[in-house]
Amino acid sequence: MISNTFLAKNARWLVAGTLLVFLASFGQTYFISIFAGEIRGAFGLSHGEWGGIYTIGTTASAIVMIWGGQLTDRFRVRSLGAATLIFLAFSCLAMALAPSAWMLPLVVFALRLAGQGMTVHVALVAMGRWFITSRGKAISVATLGGNAGEALLPLLFVALLARHDWRLLWVLAACLAVLGVPALLALLTRERAPEACAPSDQSAGMQGSHWSRNQALRHWLFWLMFPALIGPAAFTTAFFFHQVHFAAIKGWQHVDLVTLFPGYMGVMIATMAVAGWLLDKTGTRRLMPWIQVPMVAAFTLFAQGQSLLVAFLGLFFLALTTGATAVIPNAFWAEFYGTRNLGSIKALAVAVMVLGTALGPGVTGALIDLGLGLEAQFQMAAGYFVMTTALMKLGISRAVRPKWSGAAL
Repeated sequence: MISNTFLAKNARWLVAGTLLVFLASFGQTYFISIFAGEIRGAFGLSHGEWGGIYTIGTTASAIVMIWGGQLTDRFRVRSLGAATLIFLAFSCLAMALAPSAWMLPLVVFALRLAGQGMTVHVALVAMGRWFITSRGKAISVATLGGNAGEALLPLLFVALLARHDWRLLWVLAACLAVLGVPALLALLTRERAPEACAPSDQSAGMQGSHWSRNQALRHWLFWLMFPALIGPAAFTTAFFFHQVHFAAIKGWQHVDLVTLFPGYMGVMIATMAVAGWLLDKTGTRRLMPWIQVPMVAAFTLFAQGQSLLVAFLGLFFLALTTGATAVIPNAFWAEFYGTRNLGSIKALAVAVMVLGTALGPGVTGALIDLGLGLEAQFQMAAGYFVMTTALMKLGISRAVRPKWSGAAL
């Protein structure tokens, strides 16, 4: 579905995007959580205190992303990507050198803003701008960098953690981020022009217009999409954050649950490839409303199932949505709002997503402490995704009708 000709013709730009998404791993939950035990031990933190620090830092990064994401509308990927990687490297060093617990909210803020926020944002906005007719394929390829990071880096650093001090490993992460800078600069010596410099390559959105961020915020479609933006980030992060507790209440060994994760990753990667191909064939308007339907099945199975086979089926459906979500929403903003202000508009979506990853673990953990079990919460999550599907279908169906696309809410 992604031809060798496409890959060869666009190799330098695709590799640049993939590299950025891969290095963003150092600010992602799956990487930071490797060191949770060491961080709590070094600073004398409880699970709740560390979780609170993580939520505060991540929430602050979501707020700043609303501003920081606009930079992609003003600067080339070559310069902004390099600056972001340097910021990420300093964030990793800050974790390695943090002298006391009071610095941790600042460190988490920097890691989440640089990694989960800006580095991924720069890469995917570039894919949305540089590729129009093959936007889905390009986003799929770049997102594979994140899959590679999630598959390889935890295994590598967990193995290294058995022999080396955890602070030294954060120094190693900083070095890897710095090494990405000359690689990125070499790949983008001949960068495709940003949309502000190449009007003829711009792709307009609804009503044939390029929407500003303020216009998007005043339009009803963004707010109908809002629950769908925050939901997958919140509930998927919560599932993996509470995986030890989930295994315990089901009566499974944690290691047995973890053995299912490679299968989840494989399904997600395959779904990304199919979603990218379908996206280029049909556009987002036909695909976007339905991408969260598998989440209904996934969280129902997590809530009701009692065997590892049912858990695997749940992860299969979860992977269908996470794979599709890695590709289709990133193209949605370009298709419906145009590419001229894509960075600032998409920054809103990224901020909402980051906020979801901050709230999901904290809210579900608090509800567990209050007596609402994880299984009951997962059943509620299934109902939530029924609602988001209905709202997306309503919003997108209405938006593609000319008389409604510019109407006020």
